[in-house]
Amino acid sequence: MLSSFKSFGAILVAFVILQSLLEECKGANILGVFTSHSPSHLIVHMSIMKTLAERGHNVTVLSSMPPKVTHKSIKHIVVPLSAEDEKILDEGMSGMVKSKQSIMSMMNSAAKSQSILINKQVEVLEDMRFKELYLNKDNKFDVVFFGFFFNSYQVALGARFNCPVIMSWCGPPMPMVNELLGNPELSSVPQMHVAVAQGQPMNFKKRLHNLACNIGFFMFNIHLNRKLQQYYDRLWGIDPSMPSFEEAKQNVSLAFFNGHSLSEGPIRPNVPAVIEIGGIQIKSKPDPLPQDIKKFLDTAEHGAVLFSLGSILKGEHIPPEIVSTIFKALSSIKQHVIWKWEDLEKVPGKSPNILYKKWLPQDDILAHPNIKLFINHAGKGSVQEALFHGVPMLALPVFADHPGTADKVVENGYGLRLELAILEEKQLKAAIKEIIENPKYAQKAKSFSQLYRDRPLSAQESVVYWTEYVIRHRGAPHMQSPLVKMGFIASNNLDIYILALVVLYLILIVSKVFWKFVWRKLFGESKNSSQNNQKKQQ
Repeated sequence: MLSSFKSFGAILVAFVILQSLLEECKGANILGVFTSHSPSHLIVHMSIMKTLAERGHNVTVLSSMPPKVTHKSIKHIVVPLSAEDEKILDEGMSGMVKSKQSIMSMMNSAAKSQSILINKQVEVLEDMRFKELYLNKDNKFDVVFFGFFFNSYQVALGARFNCPVIMSWCGPPMPMVNELLGNPELSSVPQMHVAVAQGQPMNFKKRLHNLACNIGFFMFNIHLNRKLQQYYDRLWGIDPSMPSFEEAKQNVSLAFFNGHSLSEGPIRPNVPAVIEIGGIQIKSKPDPLPQDIKKFLDTAEHGAVLFSLGSILKGEHIPPEIVSTIFKALSSIKQHVIWKWEDLEKVPGKSPNILYKKWLPQDDILAHPNIKLFINHAGKGSVQEALFHGVPMLALPVFADHPGTADKVVENGYGLRLELAILEEKQLKAAIKEIIENPKYAQKAKSFSQLYRDRPLSAQESVVYWTEYVIRHRGAPHMQSPLVKMGFIASNNLDIYILALVVLYLILIVSKVFWKFVWRKLFGESKNSSQNNQKKQQ
């Protein structure tokens, strides 16, 4: 009897192992192509890839920099920028820190840095390390991801690898990605640089600002699409098996957006192919902190402040006088301060309440109960992590969408905003004191945290479900909005409006001729007869 039981147990164990192997075999082959030279963007993209790898899928990633987020089973290929290009990028960052940012300066910065941030992405796809992925006929992919950053020509990756294509974008819906999904673009929906409190309509000033943003994006998109067409022709134009750029743009299955409109706003209509995964980079359970950071935070009697300006902005980009101002302010407060600083040999100054670290597990630090304030650059990821953990913020926006995000932080009561380029010591200390000692900021942040976490599916679960959905349904073409194939004129009914105006004009012309004729018949004859009678009397 015992022998039979053991045999049955062995069979059961073998069955479980076989089942797990079969599940492993079912793992899809997934390719991620992330050419944007932005560490914060790559964190979001790689969080998606890591989630899929943890699910058991076979993931290959090509990027222009080594990832900070990865997984042991992900095969990673890096095509880095040259040292000269890195230097140009650093100089551009230093220039942006020195000036106050706006929508116009953002457009200007994008134009100036185009050679690095946009043009260099083409060169990554021309590298043999990428080409080998499709030249090697043994490589078969079930779906390919591309990270959007002014590179819509990469929609052709689906045709290149003969599989569905999914887009990953690090923010909420915006015009340049909406057009690839047929997502309606409405002037009544605030753009990224227009801050509106939750549930509140835009006033006249903000509607005017929003209209200017819409027009700016529209004009920029016209200019950019000309460049993108050139990039597309350069990469794929000589291959007769590849579709045209316009045809390729109609084959995006869906897009993952790093946003959560229900809590973050704005509320807007989205097509089914818009999948929100805001906070995908945030862990459901924080990892243990390094011992030095843990001890530093645990012993913070008056709480602690985290100061980090993101992954792309380095301490050397900030003018020395501003660094000195920040040090004087932070070294004089009673809270402990963790300061992200790259060159530990040349720190801004020494103070017992400041701990400098070259790299920070930001998400895990923000989860610590002693963190009372997060001073950041208003990057999308940093703001999401702070709000997820209910930590109020002091925003020092630098470029791109940072000013708009900082305004939203202030508008919704999660913190305050200061200008990094003109920062003063007293001003900084006053803002820190206000946020830490006034409980309204923390209360607002914690209230938002409850909304942000309350979802039917977590960000990770949404990624897994919808990626597998696209694979199961071979691109899920039934999800696609008809607007994708309609073009600007048809999707906005401009041809109907023009026809209506022409018809109305013709009706007015015919009416004018008709009533002129009637007038002449009715009054022209009586006038003529009256004139004839006068002549006879004379």
